[in-house]
Amino acid sequence: MSIKLNNKTLDTLPSQVKKPNYSRESLSPGIIHIGVGNFHRAHQAMYMHKLFNAGIAHDWAIRGAGIKSYDAAMRDKLKQQDWLTTVVELDDKNLTAQVTAAMTDFIENDAATLITALSESEIRIVSLTITEGGYFMDDKTGAFNLAHPEIQADIANIDSPSTVFGLIIAALKFRRAQNIKPFTVMSCDNIPHNGNVTQRVVAEMANAIDPELANWISKNVTFPNSMVDCITPATSVQERERLTTLFGIEDQAPVFCEPFRQWVLEDNFVNGRPPLEEVGVEFVEDVAPFELMKLRILNGGHAAIAYPASLLNIAFVHDVMADPMISQYLKKLVSEEVIPTLAPVPGVSFDEYFSIIESRFANPEVRDTVPRLCQDASNRLPKFILPIIAANIASNRDCKGLALVVALWCRLCFEGGNDESDFTLDDPQSARLISQATLAKENPSVFLQMNDIFGNLSNDENFTKNFTFWLEMLWDIGTLATLERYLK
Repeated sequence: MSIKLNNKTLDTLPSQVKKPNYSRESLSPGIIHIGVGNFHRAHQAMYMHKLFNAGIAHDWAIRGAGIKSYDAAMRDKLKQQDWLTTVVELDDKNLTAQVTAAMTDFIENDAATLITALSESEIRIVSLTITEGGYFMDDKTGAFNLAHPEIQADIANIDSPSTVFGLIIAALKFRRAQNIKPFTVMSCDNIPHNGNVTQRVVAEMANAIDPELANWISKNVTFPNSMVDCITPATSVQERERLTTLFGIEDQAPVFCEPFRQWVLEDNFVNGRPPLEEVGVEFVEDVAPFELMKLRILNGGHAAIAYPASLLNIAFVHDVMADPMISQYLKKLVSEEVIPTLAPVPGVSFDEYFSIIESRFANPEVRDTVPRLCQDASNRLPKFILPIIAANIASNRDCKGLALVVALWCRLCFEGGNDESDFTLDDPQSARLISQATLAKENPSVFLQMNDIFGNLSNDENFTKNFTFWLEMLWDIGTLATLERYLK
């Protein structure tokens, strides 16, 4: 018989489920987190849970918050279980479940209520997981879209904002007027230089509202950069049923995640911080080398295996890693063309880091899918693969393997328009990509002429030569034989 998760049933949960060893009454809030999705509850909230379990930092509990309809839906689910979350760690040798209680409540989705909460002096950090799209940044230029209608509406009426950054600025405006010490704004989104991006958005928006306020924010508010990592699949009915079957718990919104998690954070907090170094967070002066390592090895690795796997009709990432041809191709690519582009990272062995990545990709319990990795490639490749190519070209290094990655993507784009194929090209530019890939069957260089995607690589003769070589081979002998040729 299953047990519905809530405060009253905590003590009656099965013995194999780990429970908090701290009481809710011992906690007081110090953080408001905006964007209470699966990743936050698998990552930041888990670090806080570990701190509280260690008997320290109980004045740093989390209050959840959000402004979107899906935030309200999450609030409704979590309210039914007193803000508790079951986190299942997908260790391929032994699945474990634990209930976390680091979040003490979830603020109602109302601007005035949110501003009041953000203005409380006890709140010393405002953290964010609002996804990349929530920052209103232009993908191509990296500039903040100040002209966006939602941003302009908040600028015109900052006391009743509808965006995350409007709420933050409105609360900072109040704290300044009342002489309340400001909070640190801590982005936990998986985007490069997330603190710098957040600072840029707040600064430009605040300047458009009140230059004096913007100047005060610049001098008094900090925005630490961070690198976050933990593969956290979406929760479906299947996961909820699995939780009940394996652990006897009914949870409206459980989190299933890999056992690995990493958080590298700049120690730049204006109003104190919890001692997260006690539970494994790495505090560093500069996050950038860690970010670049993850971007190129993990994200670049995902892209590299996604396209050949899809062409070979492999559905799950762990099955991809079990294919010796693809796993050897990934290892050769990373060791010969990716790692050489990275500057040394303090305390890190790239070989050991890649070995961890391999084991994470190979974890069958995570059940990460190849179609997910293939999504939105016209946006992802310019971030994850093309900069590695450019770095190799700039240093006169070979990038034949990376040219193969692009050729595999081109070949896959063709399949998106092939009526005899079951593959669906999930990309905002799918029609254009299919058209260019079809033309590239006869004239490979045509695919590279999409300058908004490939930039200066479109005119690089050596890269074009390598791309052409691999694409023609893919058409001539197929994916497996081409990978075999690359390995030789």
